[in-house]
Amino acid sequence: MAKQPRTSYVCNECGSTSPQWYGKCPICNTYGSLIEQAPPSASRGLGNNTGSRSNEAPHPLAALTFPQIVDGEEERWCSGFAELDRVLGGGIVPGSLVLIGGDPGIGKSTLLLQTANLMSKHYRVLYVCGEESGKQVKLRASRLGVEGTKGELDSEEIEASKSTPPLTVADGANLYVQAETDLEEILRELESLRPHVAVIDSIQTVYFPALTSAAGSVAQVRECTAALMKVAKREDITLLIVGHVTKEGAIAGPKVLEHLVDTVLYFEGDRFASHRLLRSTKNRFGATHEVGVFEMVDRGLREVDNPSELFLGDRQGMAPGSSIVVACEGTRPIVVELQALVSPTSYPSPRRAGTGIDQNRLTQILAVLEKRVGIPLSKLDAYVASAGGLNVSEPAVDLGIAIAIVASFRDRVVAPFTILIGEVGLGGQVRQVSQLELRLKEAAKLGFKRAIVPKGHQIFPDVGMEIIQVARVIDAIVAALPAESEGSDADDDD
Repeated sequence: MAKQPRTSYVCNECGSTSPQWYGKCPICNTYGSLIEQAPPSASRGLGNNTGSRSNEAPHPLAALTFPQIVDGEEERWCSGFAELDRVLGGGIVPGSLVLIGGDPGIGKSTLLLQTANLMSKHYRVLYVCGEESGKQVKLRASRLGVEGTKGELDSEEIEASKSTPPLTVADGANLYVQAETDLEEILRELESLRPHVAVIDSIQTVYFPALTSAAGSVAQVRECTAALMKVAKREDITLLIVGHVTKEGAIAGPKVLEHLVDTVLYFEGDRFASHRLLRSTKNRFGATHEVGVFEMVDRGLREVDNPSELFLGDRQGMAPGSSIVVACEGTRPIVVELQALVSPTSYPSPRRAGTGIDQNRLTQILAVLEKRVGIPLSKLDAYVASAGGLNVSEPAVDLGIAIAIVASFRDRVVAPFTILIGEVGLGGQVRQVSQLELRLKEAAKLGFKRAIVPKGHQIFPDVGMEIIQVARVIDAIVAALPAESEGSDADDDD
């Protein structure tokens, strides 16, 4: 009987190998750095299943030609969600690996099941569920309106569906479901079915039998992702992988998991709110820091075509302490309402709380208003929140935060149909921001008539708005908060 190879452990810090696990590396004395690695024979067997590229000779970059790349423009597949395509940089690149993380219950599986259903109209899709049975996926698919989902793989149908992509099939008729967590079984089905798109939900449930560690451990996640990457690149299969997150919000598992994949997306939002945000933090085929906006409804996720209306609030009933800003998420401008409340404190130290804005920026703006404008805020509580809970942490919203605080302190209403754009410096000056024209066009499209912007920017007369340039915060306060008589007249007119 052949002797089974022993599992070894490698130190992440010094790279030394140990035959058994220690809490502290015996070479570099680093705690918790030893990670299990697959035995040599098991690694070679796994490599044989997933293919090897060692025999491929190098070629000049200019000589490499592929049918899906014409004149430098690669072919991209439509996911069925315009918001998801925006975040990915214009669509899904064939053969790419996309990692999607997010809090439990935020809607990752819902998003991918709906995406798999939409893509199955044109491509062959395999949905691997490690956390649910096929029957449970079918129940969830029925609730979301995904029809024709197949729970078992029929060999005749598989062979009949292996035509040249794209395919034209009925809704859900080319979507296959496999309830499996064994990596070797998943790789076998990928090579047998040869889908164009495969969903792994989730990578923490997949395990490699040759490793003795539990599923979801650092070694298992690393080995399973590397094996899936090899077969995906060789067979040109697009992989959409769900990854769990830690309590700090980062992808669980080794950092190498994010290095292996082509794109890292985060699905975030308040579980008690209806909207969800999809952000990109890494994208080899497009820009990062793009955002897609979805709304959770009874039939799953729905795209939000105009997110500004979602986060704008009710403009007809503007209360004292409210202001309107335009935040840019990547290349998308979003008009957001900011609300501030300033009140006397009952504590020895006043409270400063911000929802959807950076806490350090809030503290800095309060200090600038007290030092440069002369508003006594050191003994007052200050609360600032963005409507809808959208995170607007860029400096371009500083001026809106400052005006909202001053309006609440004076119990005044900002001039109607006015937006505020600008960064507040420590000297009380209003600094210039990027993408001003894009922000102004978005505000004009929603009916705003006045814009208070930093001085020195180019004026865009075709925007159709009154542009007021200010150099200091005090000038912006005078322009944004009308006299009491003007505010009374405006209220009477409304």
